[in-house]
Amino acid sequence: MNRKLKVLQILPELNAGGVERGTLELARFLVENEHQSFVLSNGGHMQEQLEVEGSTHINMPVHRKHLFSFCYVWKLRSLFLKEHFDIIHIRSRFPAWLAYTAWKLLPLEKRPKLVSTFHGFYSVNPYSEIMAKGEAVICVSNSVKNYVLNNYKIDEDTVLKVIHRGIDPQHFTYGYQPPAQWLEKWHKRIINLDGKFLITLPGRFTAWKGHSDFLEILYYLKRDGIPVHALLVGEINPHKTNYYQRLKKMIIKLNLSQNVSILEHSNELREIMSISDLVVSCSTEPEAFGRVSLEALSLGVPVIAYSHGGVREQLETLFPYGMIEANKKLAMRLKIRDYYQREDKPKPVPNVRFTLNKMNNKVSDLYRSLTEKNM
Repeated sequence: MNRKLKVLQILPELNAGGVERGTLELARFLVENEHQSFVLSNGGHMQEQLEVEGSTHINMPVHRKHLFSFCYVWKLRSLFLKEHFDIIHIRSRFPAWLAYTAWKLLPLEKRPKLVSTFHGFYSVNPYSEIMAKGEAVICVSNSVKNYVLNNYKIDEDTVLKVIHRGIDPQHFTYGYQPPAQWLEKWHKRIINLDGKFLITLPGRFTAWKGHSDFLEILYYLKRDGIPVHALLVGEINPHKTNYYQRLKKMIIKLNLSQNVSILEHSNELREIMSISDLVVSCSTEPEAFGRVSLEALSLGVPVIAYSHGGVREQLETLFPYGMIEANKKLAMRLKIRDYYQREDKPKPVPNVRFTLNKMNNKVSDLYRSLTEKNM
């Protein structure tokens, strides 16, 4: 049976972030496949794109972590009764509690199927347990699935399914080269890169992303005689400027001022990674999936990374050469040096496993299998 579904995704807001981007990608897929796509949130600058692409947005301030927000439970219950959704997909903990409470207040025969996604290694506490209460629980990597099984009680009737995140290979094309106009502007913006071995560390400026590890590795690579230049590309959180200032002082202390450029996160990351010799991931804690690493690998750019979490799963499939035991700075330094010195440099294999289309088809198949159980 291939009947059309009516799907509601719920999240706090529609501003920048991996959860938000994934919500829009799935919504677009549902519309393209003639399903009815609804998203409930407090809105945000991505709302316009969502609606232009054919989904219906329902505005409700489900982002406020406050007891008074539970007054919206009855509004949600009324909405569920009125719209007769086939699927309610909860993607974030606080809105999930509101939606789950409303869903439990429905008569059994009127309940849509409830799906949740574990997007990360949530702290283990009663607040996070809500994400394990879906009739189906999606994990974005095998690492997340193992974490869920080890830390949360999963009902024996729950469908626990790994659906890896995916990217669009039409946008992150293997061997992609930026247009000449972009390259011209780039060389005016970042000077003195001729003959440099360019290494990019993408990721917001927060301690667990491992910038300090990378700067120490960079210091020794420079001592090894490698003409390195590093690009640190990421969002600078206005509430965490102390960390950013510490990094700048570390760059000066290690005499790396001429070897490091800091770029605030921009929509040019695809282009920046594509002209890099290497992309590195020094996250000291495991990434639930690690989308940026996958984007680089899909472009054909080698990634050398602390291989834990979801990034390990990508490297095992696409670029085993780049795997480094987590938090082993010396091993990463030696691996980067080995890569630089090799004449026949290894390349990632083309990404045909972790694609956006595969991800969305698997989610759609899961939705359909749930709705067809009771038919």
